[in-house]
Amino acid sequence: TTKEAIWACTTCGSCVEHCPMGIEHIDKLTDMRTALVLMEADFPQEAAVTFKNMETAGNPWGFAPAERAQWTDGLDVPVMSQKKEADILWWVGCSGSYDERGKKVSRAMTQLLKAAGVDYAILGEEERCNCESARRLGNEYLYQTATREIIETLRQYPVKRVLTTCPHCYNTFKNDYPAFGERFDVISHVEFLRELIDAGSLRVSSAAFQGRTAYHDSCYLGRHNGVYNAPREVLESAGCTLAAAPREKGRGFCCGAGGGQMWLEETGDSIAGIRAAELVAAGADQIAAACPFCITMLGDGLKKNESTVEVKDIAEILAEGLPV
Repeated sequence: TTKEAIWACTTCGSCVEHCPMGIEHIDKLTDMRTALVLMEADFPQEAAVTFKNMETAGNPWGFAPAERAQWTDGLDVPVMSQKKEADILWWVGCSGSYDERGKKVSRAMTQLLKAAGVDYAILGEEERCNCESARRLGNEYLYQTATREIIETLRQYPVKRVLTTCPHCYNTFKNDYPAFGERFDVISHVEFLRELIDAGSLRVSSAAFQGRTAYHDSCYLGRHNGVYNAPREVLESAGCTLAAAPREKGRGFCCGAGGGQMWLEETGDSIAGIRAAELVAAGADQIAAACPFCITMLGDGLKKNESTVEVKDIAEILAEGLPV
């Protein structure tokens, strides 16, 4: 049905990129979702739980806000409320703070920032979900409420540069916040790691990994923001031999989690399963990604395909190459 089509979109941007008529499909579909959500309260049941958790707990799972910085225990991670000022404000994001798989990426990133001597801090308990998924799922009211709250928090500090480890957070700060009167100098972690390597601040030995690595382009880093080369250059600097994926860069294939699909039940063929099989068939002995949603989805896809190949964030691969 037409309504099913409205809720099926992953906002990957492929249709927009390749449409010969230049039609902006995503805005139209998300506007339809907004009308359904806010005017008719008509949306998938799973989204109701996610909306409530984002609103009341500040994260999609409903974990206590006080637990947001627990992943830092024993790591000596500076917090902005105590430090007051830092060159880099690292926006860890909900996955990096709460999700068990995401926490591993955060710990790897902490190792890299420490090794490079970066002056940084996190918000800790002051951070909350920016509700990007809620906006893509049509709950514009929740998104705008969260946005104003976040901007108010950030205005307490002299924020020079925002570092993100999630492309969805990156895209929100870079492309959505200017409409709310805030322009941040925001950088994705793969671009930042390349800067550190180029400047000689971060030195990693060639990874002990001897196989081939396939890099999966995140839609919100790649198609939406044109970040294609930085992740590949960082992987090569870590000694990775890259396996070319059949669909990559501008023609990359979505993991299936964008557009709020991360929080909905998947129907039909598994997008993540298709993508995982594709990357393994390309000769990948490991898969590299730069997005917590992609890592979750591809991990599930690999399990469905009964593959032993692992998917890792670029930060994890780099951290493996740090001097012991």
